[in-house]
Formats: sequence, C-alpha cells, structure tokens
Amino acid sequence: MARQLGGVQLESGRLPLDPAWPLRDDISTDEITPASICYYHDRTLGDFAYLGLRAGGQFPVTRGSVARGGFAASVSGRRRGKGSSREAAPYAEWAAGIRVVFAQSFERIYRENCENLGILTSTDFDLLARLRRGDSVPLAEFTRHADAISREIIEHGGLGYYNLKPRTLAEKIIERHWTREGFVRADLRFSHEYVTPMASHIFYEQFGRDAKIKDPDTVLCFRDHLTFLGETAIDSELLQVAMSLEATQREFAAEQGIRLYGEVARGGSEAICHSKILEDHALPGQIIVGSDSHTPHAGALGCLAFGIGTTAVANAWYTGDVRITTPQLCRVVISGQPPENITAKDAMLELLRHPWVRSGGAIGTIIEYAGDAVAAWSIDERATLTNMAAEVGAFSAIVAPDEITRDFLATRRSAPVPAFDDLRSDPGAAYANTIEIRADALRPMVALPGDPGNGRRVDEIGDVAIDIAYAGSCTAGKRADMDMYARVLTGKHVADGVRCYIQCGSQSVYAYCVEQGYDRVFTDAGATLIAPSCGACINAGPGVSRHKDEVTISAINRNFPGRSGPGQLYLASPYTVAASAVAGRIVAANFA
Repeated sequence: MARQLGGVQLESGRLPLDPAWPLRDDISTDEITPASICYYHDRTLGDFAYLGLRAGGQFPVTRGSVARGGFAASVSGRRRGKGSSREAAPYAEWAAGIRVVFAQSFERIYRENCENLGILTSTDFDLLARLRRGDSVPLAEFTRHADAISREIIEHGGLGYYNLKPRTLAEKIIERHWTREGFVRADLRFSHEYVTPMASHIFYEQFGRDAKIKDPDTVLCFRDHLTFLGETAIDSELLQVAMSLEATQREFAAEQGIRLYGEVARGGSEAICHSKILEDHALPGQIIVGSDSHTPHAGALGCLAFGIGTTAVANAWYTGDVRITTPQLCRVVISGQPPENITAKDAMLELLRHPWVRSGGAIGTIIEYAGDAVAAWSIDERATLTNMAAEVGAFSAIVAPDEITRDFLATRRSAPVPAFDDLRSDPGAAYANTIEIRADALRPMVALPGDPGNGRRVDEIGDVAIDIAYAGSCTAGKRADMDMYARVLTGKHVADGVRCYIQCGSQSVYAYCVEQGYDRVFTDAGATLIAPSCGACINAGPGVSRHKDEVTISAINRNFPGRSGPGQLYLASPYTVAASAVAGRIVAANFA
C-alpha cells in the first residue's frame, strides 16, 4: 500500500485519485528543487525532486524517495511551475522518472522546459483517467495545445532529439524561414496579369488605399499569359476585358515601385514568369511563392517554390510571409541512365500514371527527386520534373543543388554563387513514400487526351495522325528543349497538313535560338518560331485547336479538356513532339 501524507504519495502503489481531493495549486520551481539543490547539474538532481514541498508543516519527501517509488506521473492544480525559470526543476522530475505532468494550468517557461526535456504535459485530466485504466493514448493528445515547432519537439521526445532528427532538404528550408506560427518568410513573390489585378484590388481593400508592399525589390510582376490572346477566336468584348488586365497590372506595379516584366516591341512577353524566375532570380535554399500552380518550376535550383491563391498574394505583398502547413515528403528516385531518346518529360508521364499518384497519394506532398538520371540531367530538364509537380497534385517539388546547379548559376548569373553545401537531405530522413523509376527501362511516353495521368508508351497507341504540333510553354520552352527540337528538325521538314509552332519561354531563350541558328533550322523545317508567351498552353495564342476533331501533340504540362482548344490534346516530350511533326502522326524520335 502507498503511504500518504498531506496529499503527497511517498511510496509506490496504486493511489486512488478521488475527484473530491483538492489539488495543490501554485507549486513553484523552488518547491520542486530548492535553490541549494541547483548546485547539482546532472542526473543527481533526480535524488532531490520535490524536496521543497511542504505538507502539514513538514517536508515529507526525502532524498531519492520519488525515484525509488517508480512514479511516472505527477498531478497538481493551477499555475504549476511558477517562479524561477530554473530548468533544474523539471530535469529533477525527469531524472526521478516522471514522464508526464498533469495540471490545471502551467507557467509558460516551466511547460516549455518540460517539453524540451521530453516530459509530456497536459491539462486534460480525462487523459490521466485513461492512462490509469491502461488505455493507449495517442501522442497527438499531448500536442493539441502546441504550435508547429513545439509539436515537433514533443513528438521527437525533446529539443535535443528534435535537433538530431534527420531532415529532408525541404524541411530544412522551411525551418529556416519560420516567422510566426504557421507562416514562413518568402524570399521572392511574383504574380502575372491573370492574378495581379484581383490581388491588387484585395490588397487595397484589406489594407487601405495607401498601403505599400513590403520589400518591393523582392516582388515581381509578369505580362506573360495573354500576350497573344488577340490572335485567337475570342469575343471582342471579352478580349477588351482581358486586355484591361495588362493596364491594371502596369499601373499597380508603377504605384508600388515593383519590377514588371512586360511586352516587348517586336511582340511577345519578356518572359514567362517561371522561365525568368529560374533564369535570373531563384537561388538554392530560398522560398519562392507565385500566383501560378507551376511555381515549383524553380525547385530545380534547390529552392522551395510553390503556388498560392490571390488573397495569399495580396497578404504576402503586405507582410512578406505566407501561410504554410509542413507537408509530407515523397521521394522519387529515377535511377540508371535513360536511353538517348528519353527525357525528363517521359519520366514525368511515367510517374503520373503510377498507381499511388493516380489514387491521390501525392496530393499536398513535397516531391524530392533524386537518383542517377536526375543527377545527370541539366537544370532545364530538372525544371520539367519540378514544374509538373502541379500535375502530380503535389505542394511543391525540389532537387538538391549540386555542381550542375553551381555551373548553371555561374554561367547564367553575374552575381556570386551562394554556398549551399548543407542544402541536402540527411541520411535517414523520413518520407511518406518512396517511388523508384528505372530510367533505363523508360520508353517514349504520351498522355492520352483528357488528363496528364493517361500515360501510355508511344508504341502502344497505334496510328494517330496529328494536325498540330506545339512545342513550348514554361515546361518545354527552355534552352534544353530548343536543343531537342533542333536535333530532330535539322535537315527535316514538317509533314504536309501539320501546323508546327515552337514558342520560347523567354527572350533570352529566343536569343539563344538565334545564336545557335535554330531560328533558321525551325523556319527551314516549316515550323513557326513564336516570341515568348504562355500562348497555346493557356488557350491564348497560336497552336490552339479550332474544332473538336483536330489532334494536337504538345509538350505543355497538362491536357485537360479545353486546355488548348476544343480538339484532342496529347502530351509528349520535346523529342516526340518534333518527331511527330515530321511524321504527321505520333511517333518517337529515333537516333539510331
């Protein structure tokens, strides 16, 4: 039997907890560990737990009695842990074997010290009753009060174990950007003309007409989606409304003193937003947010980039941060070396038809790409992988920066390349799932009309004649993509009856085509080289189908119904699109 004195249990045994008993309030840290005891600094403190507690005019707890009693829980009333911030108090409890503390309320520092040491705390006495019955109580019951970081600390058994936890690259980036509970600082914020006008309206409506954007030098606007809209069949009134978006964005950018990448005199945009962010702005380790689902494009450089909605854009302008719930992580390993006619797009179409992805398993996750094939691919090819995280349903996607990243930044940027040696996932980091794809087993892929997840091997779909071949967009308008189109089209000609369009992602890619002589290659082959814009990818430019019976083979990222006109839209790699343009039907490129 347990011996009791003044409500303090002194020996082991099952003590009945009578709800009528008053609980001890205002237990101070001086009572848990008197000041003189704090001369000890190691597990010896466990011998002195509760030596300062007075009961009935006595100090009934003696040295070592708590540890000898084998107790695991301690219960009290209001304001437990008041007074000194000394961590010796909860450390003494921990060293004496106490693993959970219940109280009607806790002093902040005491509770935080308990959590840092791995002692569970709760104000829910129903949990105590469940534990006494021998019920299994989920750890989540002890973290309901906690913010995101505190929850992680508790779940890992204390602050030290939390800091020893192997982390993924994405987790490291998020942790370095926390500003307040549930929010992270954004290094770069951008929007395009589809969203900027509505976001600016919300911005002024919520924060006042005199509101100013925080750190405007980290905000960018783009005129990229609708540059060629006037060349499509669209109602004149609707066209006028659409064109007004450009003026509204231009005026807002001027009012706020932010950089606007607009139209150019010879036609087209300066750049598609994702293309320019990758080429000139994104850096490893950053958090980048944009008003577009394909914002993860920049994750190819080892930054965490993700799309946000219009209200979030307006708020990010004002505060500089964005709301985030740390997502689960999924690792996609593309191992081995791919055949010569296989690209990152083929790997993506293979991933998109994976049963786990098709069932929605990847929704809201961060995809981390790794493996031999990824390590060998250029930044442009990696950007195809990260860009299409949107099609996977993922929150974002990322590739750890390496020497290829360093070379890309050194050759494309005038600024010094930042250090990023620590930007990699730790061995043993936890992932919700790992998907492995054998690159050497991949074959040229095509997604049948209706959904990017309708992947098939090109040699499985039979004879499909085409009317349009469209090569471009942020996904497939990069330098590496232009190299692929040129490799196939050099010395060839587009088949009779096929309309072939090649659209660059930025003016720098357009200049690259001219420098390499690709503009002449494309023209000689019968293809039309178009200035940068989202264009046909958003049903707003040359390359859209005109009626439902037309068949398009396209290198864009999605083929939902009506995405690029009323016709049937197949997705494929740059190689396959170019080869199909020449053949007049869907075929894979053959370099044998």
